[in-house]
Amino acid sequence: MTRILPGVLAMATIVVASNILVQFLILDGLLTWGAFTYPFAFLVTDVMNRVYGTAAARKVVFAGLVVGIICSLIGSQIMLQGDGFEYPAVALRIAIGSATAFLIAQLLDIAIFDRLRQGSWWKAPLASTLVGSTVDTAIFFSIAFASVFNGFSAPAAEEVIWAQDMVPFLNSGPLAPLWVSLAVADWAVKLSVALIALVPFRIIVTRLLLRAR
Repeated sequence: MTRILPGVLAMATIVVASNILVQFLILDGLLTWGAFTYPFAFLVTDVMNRVYGTAAARKVVFAGLVVGIICSLIGSQIMLQGDGFEYPAVALRIAIGSATAFLIAQLLDIAIFDRLRQGSWWKAPLASTLVGSTVDTAIFFSIAFASVFNGFSAPAAEEVIWAQDMVPFLNSGPLAPLWVSLAVADWAVKLSVALIALVPFRIIVTRLLLRAR
C-alpha cells in the first residue's frame, strides 16, 4: 500500500479539487474550472498501471471513488434556494452519474491500457485515456442531465431542468439541449488534456521506474 500511496493522494486531490472547481463557470457557462483538473485522474491511473500494474491502478481508482462519494454526500447536505424551492448543492442524479461514470471509465481505461502496454510507450496511455474520457463524458452527462432520466429523479428533476433548455449548440449553432453543449465542451477539454498529459506521463513513469531499480 505504501508504494501506491502517492497515487492515492494524487487521485484524492484531483477528485476533491474538481468537486470544488466545478462550481466556477467560464466561457459563458460552457465549462467549469473543474473540467481542466478532472481529466488528470486518467494520468494518475495510467502511471499507476504502467509502474505497478492493474491491481494497484484499481486500488487507486476505488480510493478516488470513495473520496468522490464523500464529496457528493457533503454536497447533498448543503441546501440552496432557487425559483421558489430548496434543493441540495449536489443533486442525487448528478452524484450517481458522477460515481458511475468515474468507475466505469477508469476501469475501462485500466483494461485498455493493459491490452496495449507492450506497444509504443504512448499508445496505451493515449488510447485508454481517449476511450475512457469519451465514455466518462457520455455516461455522466446522460445520467445527470438528459430528460430521459427525469422520471427516475422526480420530483427532483427541477434540480437539473436548466440543463435541458434548448439553446444554440456551443452558443452559436442550431438549437440543442444545453447539456449536449456542456458535454461536447467537456469532452474537448478531456481530449486536449489526454494529449498534453503524455509529457508528464513519460517523465513521471521514467523517474518511478528508475527508483524501483
